[in-house]
Amino acid sequence: MDPISVAVALDRVLAGVEPLPAETVVLSRAARRVLAAPVTARRSQPSFAASAMDGYALRAPDSHVGARLDVIGTAAAGHRFTGTVKAGEAVRIFTGAPVPDGADAVLVQESARREDSHVVVEGETRPGQNIRPAGLDFATGGELLQPGTRLGARELALAAAGNCNEVLVRRSPRVAVLSIGDELVPPGGEPGPDQTMASNALAIAELAASEGAIVEDLGIARDEPDAVAALAADVARRADVLVTIGGASVGDHDITREALARAGMALDFWRIAMRPGRPLAFGRLESLRVLGFPGNPVSSFVCGMMFLRPLLRRLSGRPPEVRTEPAVLGSDVAPNGPWTAYLRARLERGTVGLPVARPLADQDSSLLSILVGADALLVRSPDAPAAAAGSACVVLPLA
Repeated sequence: MDPISVAVALDRVLAGVEPLPAETVVLSRAARRVLAAPVTARRSQPSFAASAMDGYALRAPDSHVGARLDVIGTAAAGHRFTGTVKAGEAVRIFTGAPVPDGADAVLVQESARREDSHVVVEGETRPGQNIRPAGLDFATGGELLQPGTRLGARELALAAAGNCNEVLVRRSPRVAVLSIGDELVPPGGEPGPDQTMASNALAIAELAASEGAIVEDLGIARDEPDAVAALAADVARRADVLVTIGGASVGDHDITREALARAGMALDFWRIAMRPGRPLAFGRLESLRVLGFPGNPVSSFVCGMMFLRPLLRRLSGRPPEVRTEPAVLGSDVAPNGPWTAYLRARLERGTVGLPVARPLADQDSSLLSILVGADALLVRSPDAPAAAAGSACVVLPLA
């Protein structure tokens, strides 16, 4: 099977993927979830004319410099003044308090001088000054958030301000992660002289969780096809996506495709024209979508960004596009081969409004320290010619 392009591979991974069913959850448990229906305000914000400053609520015509007004009461947040402000009167008011009837402006306390039960105006105000009118932010019945919106800190605050305690969201994708290889030992274990630490699963699990997925780490499976096949068949009954890590290449000990075939997986493809990440497999096991990532840490991470993240976004009802950004090369780059290359790079502030992308010297796909030191992946198209510093380029930010 010849390698296919990244674009074709992504199209095939996303083919036939529909957003997951919707469910109602309380707002306090909706972080990272994606709306399946709009959120509509159940009350206006603010629901009353409110003071924007600490000061004195009064009638604007009474705010001429030198005026001496009777202070007839106090209004604080949650405690309105129930009387009416008349000519020659003022109410001591604090930020967020309802503006009393009769008042049409708030004189800030820095422009006032208190004298016992009176206040002396030292700066004029105009009608409406320092007052937030009712519905300034939004009004009852208005649409606050659209379907497809992912609920982060700001969105949760907006829904709460609109008195929306429940939201209709897409079910969280369920992702299972399985590391495969006799050479792997979990963090904190005692590796033998020929073994290495299993680090990839943590990165892939966090990448999935950051997209709102519920992640199950299946641990480490040994190079035994029957055992891996049994695990995959079991996972197919409860997960939406299975990510296997390792054993996806062409060596005698790369058993992933054989094991998944025994479980009943229909293989779609297993080689992509990309570096790092060429030996990536994809198939379906009933409704389960299976991504077989290579074992090299950087290859696995890049595959997660390019294929797992868009898949989870589509399942969650969000656009699945992988969004790159324009930049300028900070150093010369060599010609590229017949694949899409993702070079780890640092981003620096540019002088022409675009960041400067400087590829790191060592691009070995096993070097996690280089990945951590990078800010972005510099994307090079297949067969791209050599490019000089200052040339236009595109990057995929890692943050």
